This record gives sequence, C-alpha cells and structure tokens, in this order.
Amino acid sequence: MTAPPLVRASRTPHPVRRSRRRRENLTAYAYMAPTILVMALMMATPVVMVFIYSTLSNVVMVKDSTFVGAANFATLFGDPIFRKAIGNTLMFTTASVAFHLVLGMAFALMLNSPLMPRLASSIFRVVYILPWVFTASIVVILWQLLLNPNGVVNYVLRTLNLIDQRVEWFSNPDLALLTVIVINIWAGYPFFMVSLLAGLQGIPADLFEAAQVDGAGGVSRFFHITIPQLMPIIVAMAMLDFIWNMQQFPIVWLATGGGPLNATETIATYTYKLAFSRHEFALASASGVILFLVSMVVALVYVRHQKARD
Repeated sequence: MTAPPLVRASRTPHPVRRSRRRRENLTAYAYMAPTILVMALMMATPVVMVFIYSTLSNVVMVKDSTFVGAANFATLFGDPIFRKAIGNTLMFTTASVAFHLVLGMAFALMLNSPLMPRLASSIFRVVYILPWVFTASIVVILWQLLLNPNGVVNYVLRTLNLIDQRVEWFSNPDLALLTVIVINIWAGYPFFMVSLLAGLQGIPADLFEAAQVDGAGGVSRFFHITIPQLMPIIVAMAMLDFIWNMQQFPIVWLATGGGPLNATETIATYTYKLAFSRHEFALASASGVILFLVSMVVALVYVRHQKARD
C-alpha cells in the first residue's frame, strides 16, 4: 500500500491572514501617528529650516532675504577664527574620546578584578560614577574652585615645589584648552567605565581559564581575549562619544566662553556667538549645517557597524 503524497504547504499567505496583518499594521501606525507628527514638527522642521537659512542672506535680521548659495560657507572657511574652532574641536574631541576609553577601561578592569573586595568595589563604583551624575554647571563650578589661582591645585603644586607662582588655568591661552579637555574627560569617562564593566562581566570565564592553562600571561589574555571580546562595544561607544563631544557646548561655554583670545573656541561656541552675539543667523545656520553633516557621517558609520554586528 503506497503512502499518500505529501501536500506541500503554500507559501502564499491566506487572503484572510494577509488582510488581518494589514489591519494590524494600520492600527499600529495609527497609534504612532501623533508621535511621528510631533517628531516631524519638533525635529525635522527645524533641521530643514536651518539648511534653507544657510543658503540665504542674513535671515531674521533682514526683511527680504536673497539666495546666496554657498557664499555663507565660503565666508565661514575664510574666517580664521572658524578655522581655529575646527582645529580646537578636533583636538578636544579626539583627546576626550581617547582618554574616556583609557580611563574607562582602567577603572572597569579594576572594578572587575577578583582581587578587589566586594565592599571596596561597591564604594569605588559609587565614587567613580559621580562625575556622570553631576550636571555640566556643577562640574564646571567644582573645577573652577579647584583650579582657582588660590585654589587647591595651585596650593598643592606650590607645596611640592612644582611651580613657582600661581597658574591661571582658565585665563592662560596656552593652558585653557588643555584645562577644558581635562574637565570634559573627568565628566565623561564613567559612560565608558559602566559600559565596559558590563562587557567584561559578559565574557565567559572559560576563555580566560583555557588561556591560562595554555600558559598565556595577563597581558596576553588582555590583548587576545579581553580586547577582541569588547571590540564591538568599544567601537560603538567611541563613535557615539565622538558625536557627543563634537557638539559639546555647556562645559566649554561655562568654563571659558570660548576664550581667552579664542583659545578654546569650538564650532558649537562659535555657532552660538554668530547667532546670539553677532545676530548673523545665516552664518550660524551654515556653521550648524557643517557640524550636522560631520555628525551624520559618523552616525551613518555607527549604524552600519551596528547592522554588521547584528
């Protein structure tokens, strides 16, 4: 007796099932419509307006603006202060991201070490994460008190005979940018520390035990196991941190306002001054567009990296 032939299920969805799925999708989009509309009005509209303003003569301050094309961008790149702001932004961003990673990794390794007692680890976690809890204004006020010419830092350095006179950390054009970078590094490293600590705790212990059995030392295990396992997290955090630090405004503005002598001028502070000090809104829009495009390039690289990771 021969077995009945197998009936292969059709890959084409049933019309009723397809109709039900379409209704569910429409219902979901209907619920999302108010949020999408608000986001379009609150986010997309200002972005489009800034792009339009960047191609016009001085908008807002002039009744009838005219189309000038790329003239605003040419004016910006012809301004030596803007070129200096680009260099300062790159230095500020690169140094901040690099030291955020180094400090975050160091503290994460220390907190994840089995040699540290549990109570001490808990206390250090609270202490190390404090800079991330403070607002930018609190961070700047704390460092202004510490780096005041009559503050703690100068007192300690003079006591140790490392300096002969008080150092003007914020007023010296040669030290101001370095000072702001140090403040930003201190305020931002906990983000890396927390993320890397979570990544370290997710690495299987079997990998380290097998490497130790094979005779690999601590340095070898770090570079051949820890770093490769954490690389997706490191790359993602570095790109996000690069975008955030390129747009960093509060710490720089509250600490130095872009001075002295434009020593700490960044694209963000330069754009703010164009708009609200000089009232040149078209140039400010062009500067904002440049910052937006650079951030978008890094954001696209981040998205591609996340898709490849998944």
